[in-house]
Amino acid sequence: MKLIDKMITCEINGIKINVEKNTTVLEAADKVGIHIPTLCHLNLHEVGVVNQNANCRVCMVEDESRKTLVPSCAEKVTDGMRIQTDSLKAVMARRTSLELLLSNHPQDCLTCVKNLDCELQTLAHEMNIKEIHYTGEKMAHPKDLTSKGISKDSNKCIMCRRCVTMCDEVQTVGILSPLRRGFDVVVATAFHLDLGDTSCTYCGQCVSVCPTAALAEMNDTSKVWRALNDEKKHVVVQVAPAVRAAIGEEFGYAPGEISTGKIISGLKRLGFDEVYDTNFGADLTIIEEATELVNRIQEGGRLPMLTSCCPAWVQFIEHQFPELLDVPSSCKSPQQMVGALTKSYYAEKHAIDPKDIVTVSIMPCVAKKAEAARDELNKDGLSDVDFVLTTREFGRMLKEAAIDFRKLDEASFDLLLGESTGAAAIFGTTGGVIEAATRTAYEMITGKELKEVNFKQMRGFEGIRETTVDIGDMTLRIGIAHELGNARKLLEDIRDGKSHFDAIEIMACPGGCIGGGGQPYHHGDTSILKKRQEALYTLDASMKKRKSHENEMVMKLYETYLEKPGSHKAHELLHTSYTAKQRI
Repeated sequence: MKLIDKMITCEINGIKINVEKNTTVLEAADKVGIHIPTLCHLNLHEVGVVNQNANCRVCMVEDESRKTLVPSCAEKVTDGMRIQTDSLKAVMARRTSLELLLSNHPQDCLTCVKNLDCELQTLAHEMNIKEIHYTGEKMAHPKDLTSKGISKDSNKCIMCRRCVTMCDEVQTVGILSPLRRGFDVVVATAFHLDLGDTSCTYCGQCVSVCPTAALAEMNDTSKVWRALNDEKKHVVVQVAPAVRAAIGEEFGYAPGEISTGKIISGLKRLGFDEVYDTNFGADLTIIEEATELVNRIQEGGRLPMLTSCCPAWVQFIEHQFPELLDVPSSCKSPQQMVGALTKSYYAEKHAIDPKDIVTVSIMPCVAKKAEAARDELNKDGLSDVDFVLTTREFGRMLKEAAIDFRKLDEASFDLLLGESTGAAAIFGTTGGVIEAATRTAYEMITGKELKEVNFKQMRGFEGIRETTVDIGDMTLRIGIAHELGNARKLLEDIRDGKSHFDAIEIMACPGGCIGGGGQPYHHGDTSILKKRQEALYTLDASMKKRKSHENEMVMKLYETYLEKPGSHKAHELLHTSYTAKQRI
């Protein structure tokens, strides 16, 4: 069939347009620059998923051909269709839908975590809603604060079902669904279980797409403020690589602007005693993981070995694939390694009682909050990491303190745990961890210098990638996945013997940590994620040292404290274990 046979001619606001068959009215209007307000609609075209349930009815337009109103996000254009997006009937229908939503919504905008970043609030402003003509009974659901990473307030839910689409179709975790009917309908867990009692991975992707604050990260800023104001406490903070490629967006910078120096200055202004780089922990992780991988290869150990740096991915395999718990690396994540060293090595160096040290992490990830609370990451009653702040929470703290981010000076990390290499910088994006590990594993196995450190075959944005790397006489088979739905496919193939790898990297979020559930909201625009990704690769390329084992401070740490990679002391401080959990 010729392309012309697949085209349809329609008219929108008097403008004739040719579009492909199965194009929605919303998509057709966008092609000619006509704006139609939406709320429940979410187009995740990169993963082939579109949330177009037409639940909110905010995108209603008038079909003059049929003398009726239709939801533009779900209505497909037909040949000869005539659409009016700004007719009185369409505008009033939208206003009515929006007022009905607002009539059942809490009026706590000033204290809401998404104040000025709420799509419902923005639409109410754009549509000039100044009073609500509908009154009556409101929802009265208890808040769910049982999760270590995510807070759930169903009273703010507008039933857009974006979170359901993300949880069920993209991440395939499947813990959220609409329950009940009519006025009592609500998005909830099965049997209304507390979020903390389910198989939730705390990836936070539901938080990323929620238009209101029905789902949000657990707010730990007040706890950090209290620690900073406690003169008896020595407060140390670390910053993850993906944060520096995104925090600027909170202050008007373009996506992908690297703001490392300003971040450090801002943290010093907030009152932190020491500011360390999670990338130091990333380099340390690579050396431990590469050592573990080489040992498994040379000694006939369990392959493939899976990197375990992503806490949502760890939670996923514990609940969904307990039969594969012998494949993840036992290494802690960089966050936890830096935390553990702060309360051991750092404490000894500065003669500080670990009980008086408070460790804080600035992370792009909601699941890092849950990771820090894991029982196995506590020693002698002390957590490796006490509090985790998302990129968004950190931005709010700076604004709360009236710190002008744009005017901050450039500063450097404190050095005891602050030096890092380019390999650590790319930890924040899909494929980055395994590429960094390969750089070090190559030299461990061959004993030769790796001159070309860019393994571009591991880079990209495809959900699942497979590649090979020649290392001496062997070929290393590598699998890479980002988003948990893709991880499921990869793990099922491994379990069923359809795929055979030596090493695998999995990240729960789109693009990896750059698309973490705690990053500035990208509203489904994956071009923002790609710009953050490019920034980390540029940062890597700019570094003089680009292999983790070239980090002199890490190697000194081994010489003076950890003995050697994989030593008993290294295992005691830097490794962990995993537990099979019931799928709920």
